[in-house]
Amino acid sequence: MSQSSTPREKLKKKSRAEKPEEEEEPLGGDIEDLFSGNETQEIRMSLLDWYDTNQRDLPWRKRRSESEKERRAYEVWVSEIMLQQTRVQTVLEYYKRWMLKWPTINDLAQASLEEVNEMWAGLGYYRRARFLLEGAKMVVAGKDGFPNQASSLMKVKGIGEYTAGAIASIAFNEAVPVVDGNVIRVLARLKAISANPKDRRTARNFWKLAAQLVDPSRPGDFNQSLMELGATLCSVSKPSCSSCPVSSQCRAYSLSQENRTISVTDYPTKVVKAKPRCDFCCVCVLEILNLERNQSGGRFVLVKRPEEGLLAGLWEFPSVILDKEAGLATRRNAINLYLKEAFHVQPKKTCTIVSRKELGEFVHIFTHIRRKVYVELLVVQLTGGTDALLKDQANDTLTWKCVGSDALSTMGLTSAVRKVYSMVEAHKQGSSVAPDSSNRAAISRKRRIS
Repeated sequence: MSQSSTPREKLKKKSRAEKPEEEEEPLGGDIEDLFSGNETQEIRMSLLDWYDTNQRDLPWRKRRSESEKERRAYEVWVSEIMLQQTRVQTVLEYYKRWMLKWPTINDLAQASLEEVNEMWAGLGYYRRARFLLEGAKMVVAGKDGFPNQASSLMKVKGIGEYTAGAIASIAFNEAVPVVDGNVIRVLARLKAISANPKDRRTARNFWKLAAQLVDPSRPGDFNQSLMELGATLCSVSKPSCSSCPVSSQCRAYSLSQENRTISVTDYPTKVVKAKPRCDFCCVCVLEILNLERNQSGGRFVLVKRPEEGLLAGLWEFPSVILDKEAGLATRRNAINLYLKEAFHVQPKKTCTIVSRKELGEFVHIFTHIRRKVYVELLVVQLTGGTDALLKDQANDTLTWKCVGSDALSTMGLTSAVRKVYSMVEAHKQGSSVAPDSSNRAAISRKRRIS
């Protein structure tokens, strides 16, 4: 590198000197050197040979002809979105059901968000499903067909750098890298990189390393081999170094052999996760009896969450987020006020309470939230019947509907909402359900659906 500095370079140096906390952390070697030419070739050959023999048989890895590249791209896209933050074994059945219902991107583009949410129910991170649907509609509506380069794929709703690289390399044979958690772990160990992997500069350096390694003749297979190695042999806590095809090129492994105080699992650096904030939610399962129609069971009120934010567009039982942990009286007052404002449900005025029972509580963990959920079952008979409730709804900005137990059992609901309903079913059957992790959250305001 030239020793002279341009004015811009001097300005950058001055800026970095003024902000030492933003200096790039050492990467266990000169990152500009990357891998040597021989290292690159050896890693490519070793990984591809290993992958050809040991790759898992997964439905989205099905080979397709040149004329079916766009079909393959769609399959890779769906699988990669599903696999984000989710184990392969969990994704397998979801992927199969998804492809049976929407085998092509054109089929998906015709779907509604509610259909997609129902299919996605249980996978979590529901925004992924919404973006997948919006992206499919965007591609189908375009005039240029399925984008076949990473740069153009990144213009599609919900496709970031990683997903674009996966689709472009696997489906269209473009020599571009992919970097996910598995790849970061493999690269950090290969180069013994001790820098914080969450640091922006360090993250870009991982992309540089991955880009150097990509095999130009088999980019898709190479990227999958790198991810496969991280998902299987090069695991977080119990790496199988003796079986690893690139252990001879792994600096972390070499260091661990030279110094027993060093472990391969020291890389990448463990990042302390932010402690999730705690909040509290009371859920009221509102069951409406209609004795005039001789119904053996009631209908349950479901509320649709806002189209933006946590669990956007999904259905839930009426609920209220509390500022802090509260006793039974405070929780019931909050629920009573909400039911009055949203549905005109007021004991002795618009309805008769048949029964009201606390069913228990459980904790549900979101990425950044630890939510304690209190559940109650409120069974009422409306003075004017269900039709009066639908006709005279107090808040016309709320999207809600009434469903029977049969429909509720088959709807695509989040794991937390299902947990709440399982508590209701157990109560009706005279048993109890042990609390475990599930979910619920804040309240929405949208127009009613009949």
